[in-house]
Amino acid sequence: MGARVLERFPAGAPRGSWPAEEYAARRRAEGLPATVVMDLKSDAFLVVVRSGDEE
Repeated sequence: MGARVLERFPAGAPRGSWPAEEYAARRRAEGLPATVVMDLKSDAFLVVVRSGDEE
């Protein structure tokens, strides 16, 4: 199963700030089934859409 990365956000956001979650929520409002996952290697949150879901 693959995924398409829509956007990357550094894990060091200020306390109380959730930019990846906010971005994913906007994409879901547009009809994309966006999900936030953590990429431990790059220490970043990724907003992704699983392959096959975006169409």
